[in-house]
Amino acid sequence: MRRNWTAVVGAIAVALIFTTVSQAQDKPAAKPIRVLLVCGGCCHEYATQKDILAKGLAERANVEVTIAYDPDKGTKHLNPVYEKTDWAKDFDVVIHDECTADVKDEAAIANVLKPHKDGLPGVVLHCGMHCYRSAGFPKATPWFEFTGLVSTGHGKQLPIELTFLDKESPITKGMDNWITINEELYNNAAGKFKLQDTAMALARGKQVDKGKDGKEKVDETIVVWTNTYNGKTKVFSTTLGHNNATVADPRYLDLVARGLLWTTGHLTDDGKPAAGYEGKK
Repeated sequence: MRRNWTAVVGAIAVALIFTTVSQAQDKPAAKPIRVLLVCGGCCHEYATQKDILAKGLAERANVEVTIAYDPDKGTKHLNPVYEKTDWAKDFDVVIHDECTADVKDEAAIANVLKPHKDGLPGVVLHCGMHCYRSAGFPKATPWFEFTGLVSTGHGKQLPIELTFLDKESPITKGMDNWITINEELYNNAAGKFKLQDTAMALARGKQVDKGKDGKEKVDETIVVWTNTYNGKTKVFSTTLGHNNATVADPRYLDLVARGLLWTTGHLTDDGKPAAGYEGKK
């Protein structure tokens, strides 16, 4: 009995295609990274910046951003999201973008830090570095142990020349140096380029201020870094991001998105989102 081998081969090919499609359909899609963005407080346009960040991150990574925005404009008001002891239980990473320097209650600060002590990754942006100035400030506070850098102030707003120091880190790999618009250069209060022993520098910033006498004053500090908190928790931080135009800069959003993906273990060695964690650009 002769077989129509063309028909047989065609049937096998169709079966293989069907099986491949079925397997792809059966494979569950990657669950979005659940991000809590905590923002609000003094000195910044958080009402606008929260939306810039949420949209920009979703374009760059598979994230689901929940915003905890506190409209209070002062430095003494604790974001209401922290009122519960289990405030972080539904999230994979927390972005600290608040500005509350005068929240000093040690029990409240301990409640903010507890999930991170237990291993919850964190991202700290700009004024988040200047929060929670409790006992030990300005030399050492529990919050500085979390951020990985002691910073206590900044000068006037001027352009910052950003230079990447670790070009092999997946967070910064392939990124070009750039110069920001007028921005605040936060100090490294423990000493020039001084980080905690648990932290690693990724970029420094240089700011040049020309005085009325024509003399130039040059300040340089670490402006992007990572930290390992409590021996296990990944934290990404940058002091950049005062003005809306900087927060909306694609280079800034790329940097923050990569930092976030690194903290949750969803960034490849070449600086790309892991499979299934790409954004919706």
